[in-house]
Amino acid sequence: MEEENVGKQRRSFLKGSVLFGAAALLQPNLAIASGQLSETQDEFKIIAGPCLQSSFNNTMSVTWILNKNSASWVEYGLSPESLTEKAYGKTDLGLRPIGTINVVKLTNLKPGATYYYRVVSKDIVDFKPYKLTYGNTLTSDVQSFVNADLNKSSVSFLMLNDIHDRPKSIPFLLDLDKESKTKPDFVFFNGDIFDYQTDEPQIIKNFLQPCTDAFAKNTPFVYVRGNHETRGKYCRELPQYFESIGYNAFSLGPVRFVILDTGEDKEDTHPVYAEIVDFDGYRREQAALLAKEIESKEFKKARFRVVLMHIPPRYSGDWHGPKHCTDVFEPLLNKGKVDLVLSGHTHSYKIHEPAKGLNSYPIIIGGGPKEGTRTLTKVIANQNELLVKMIKDDGTEVGNYSVRK
Repeated sequence: MEEENVGKQRRSFLKGSVLFGAAALLQPNLAIASGQLSETQDEFKIIAGPCLQSSFNNTMSVTWILNKNSASWVEYGLSPESLTEKAYGKTDLGLRPIGTINVVKLTNLKPGATYYYRVVSKDIVDFKPYKLTYGNTLTSDVQSFVNADLNKSSVSFLMLNDIHDRPKSIPFLLDLDKESKTKPDFVFFNGDIFDYQTDEPQIIKNFLQPCTDAFAKNTPFVYVRGNHETRGKYCRELPQYFESIGYNAFSLGPVRFVILDTGEDKEDTHPVYAEIVDFDGYRREQAALLAKEIESKEFKKARFRVVLMHIPPRYSGDWHGPKHCTDVFEPLLNKGKVDLVLSGHTHSYKIHEPAKGLNSYPIIIGGGPKEGTRTLTKVIANQNELLVKMIKDDGTEVGNYSVRK
């Protein structure tokens, strides 16, 4: 009965969100027609960022987007007056990237050190076979971040999920963490931040820029897509804006983190996919990676093991995708003796205790996008305890869970 109700809630929400999304798509064209917007922007400028994202391991990625093709890099160092190091985007076949989207990874960072950085971009105004002509050069303000020490004694992070193209929810929910005296090590976005992928302005307006303004100039985010980010005409372009949006695993402090991309919630053969997806195969590929992960030294020696996945491995209805997640992931999560799974998807916040013969670990599901259902999930772990608190958008604590070692 619980799973049937979950399905009804989501179907009701999705029907409304499709109508909302269709109306939103009309707005830019209407604005241009009324003269409120210009179709071309002549001034060379940064239109999103710079902001930080990371998979840790003494690295940090800096992301920014420009309105014109450019050659770009990051200047960084251990003091704001001495940005002596330079990092470029990934070289491919000997060629450094040029373009408008930049995701530049800084590597070999010192554990626990504070770094200062700025981004630099040179406008490419003419590109002939034997002569490239630059125009203006953009240099951002200097920002800073702390490179997390992988061996630190404790770690903390905040989780948001199922924002569904409501960018104002990002700073609002993060502001609920008022009692904390220290910044989180990262902010995790557990899928369905969008309704579906439409174009670059949507990614900027509804995600990258709100993150930049709220926290991401100085604190990194980690992101995994949900089932809604697999939809829309721009979904195949989504990865170029992020360090990672799928399977990932990293260690930080006493925790080993494993991130699973749970894909779509319907059958691959469903008519809406028009024979151009294979999420069943994709989930099986990740299950093979997970099987190797739970046998790895990093996983086994970790004090706590936390899995982050948009569709939970149980308790999210009877559609094909959730059931397939149960089939391919749950046995491995049980075998690996994970301590916690954090999810979204159902739009109904709840803490599911370990259940004998089913999930041997707690599954904590964040809330939905509507006012009164939104949640901020806060996780703090030290050598002795993994503590989870869930705060509703009215500021009340609606759940907590503790795992002790």
